[in-house]
Amino acid sequence: MIPGVGARRWAAGVLPKGGRPARLLAFATLVSTVGYGVYLTAGVLYFTRAVHLPAAQVGMGLTLAGAVSLAAGIPFGHLADRKGARSVYALTLGLGAVSMAGLCLARGFWTFLLFASLGAAAQSAGQAARGPLVQEYGGERPAEFRGYLRSVTNVGISVGALLAGWGVAVDTRHAYVLLLAGSAVSYAASALVVLFLPYLTPVPRDAGRRWAALRDRPYLVLTVLDGVMAIQYRVLTAAVPLWLVNRILAPKWSVTVVMLINTVIVVLFQVRASRGITAPALGGRALRRAGFAFLVAAALLSLMAGAPMWIAMLLLPIAVIIHTVGEIWQAAAGFELSFALAPRHAVGQYQGLFGMGLGLGITLGPALLITLCVEWGVPGWWLVGGLFALTGLAVPPVVRWAERDRPHLRARTGDLEPTTS
Repeated sequence: MIPGVGARRWAAGVLPKGGRPARLLAFATLVSTVGYGVYLTAGVLYFTRAVHLPAAQVGMGLTLAGAVSLAAGIPFGHLADRKGARSVYALTLGLGAVSMAGLCLARGFWTFLLFASLGAAAQSAGQAARGPLVQEYGGERPAEFRGYLRSVTNVGISVGALLAGWGVAVDTRHAYVLLLAGSAVSYAASALVVLFLPYLTPVPRDAGRRWAALRDRPYLVLTVLDGVMAIQYRVLTAAVPLWLVNRILAPKWSVTVVMLINTVIVVLFQVRASRGITAPALGGRALRRAGFAFLVAAALLSLMAGAPMWIAMLLLPIAVIIHTVGEIWQAAAGFELSFALAPRHAVGQYQGLFGMGLGLGITLGPALLITLCVEWGVPGWWLVGGLFALTGLAVPPVVRWAERDRPHLRARTGDLEPTTS
């Protein structure tokens, strides 16, 4: 704990500055992500140990659900732009509650697939529908507010994971169902909180085309590049645990250390990183730095192969810290680019498109990383690190292309950019 004046200063620097609506939105995010954390932690075990589905079927079902979710962001984001973000965001949270409640009743593959797909689609749609609310309540710095919400999300997921630990320890169908029922309640409660937000009048559509995001070529390219970089989110959750346990033969507690380091750094420093990225050009440079951070981290992880265990355990936290620094740079840059380059009348639609790239990278990441990093070993780590570095190098020129298509934005942000790279 930070006593006295120090605590007040810390709170002033971390809590959102958008007044009561921003605090309500942050609280709604916290409540829903506790439920999401429960599902992330206990869901797979519930499907295999309580519903008695084969692991291969669960993997295939979750992959299909992820594919379905990719298509939900743009239409729900567009709906939020046109009909009002508050009600549409509350609707997506309500769908999340329905999906969790439906999974409590799952008895076979098809009910599992139906409600898992509904939950994945609701999660993706919710991110897009929330975009106009973040834009409104984030004031002049919506990307910084989005960074704060990411820290809140990590806290919520961590709390949910801790709660799910009870059900995993008990390991009965009743325990898992109780956890998922609690997750449904958290989504429903979050939807109720969102309805207390002030009504946000939709911004009238200008003379541009209806589906402007899909015709915005620079934004599309940036979406693809950020999607490639988003593969890194699966490095610490998919590749590193298998690398440690199967190839390095490290103690199993080392996997927990990886997740703990990552979570603490994101919670403490994501907002600070977002504050330093105040223009698209700065976002492009941050993604370039992130690419090189991922390369260095991958190189350090590769050096663990064949090293004495004590050296491997020294390299591990260093690599995780460097990778996580790259992660918060990438996230902060993505927040800035996705908001700053989106026209105000279509924030939800653009957020839906950008989220599609992110979702695709996260969906494809595990299979790619396990093949390259775990099965190929050292060469695979270098190949993955090189992919991230090259992708980061490609971002700044595309950002300049995007700014040329938006002269009003270039004029507004020009004074914010430093004179050197």
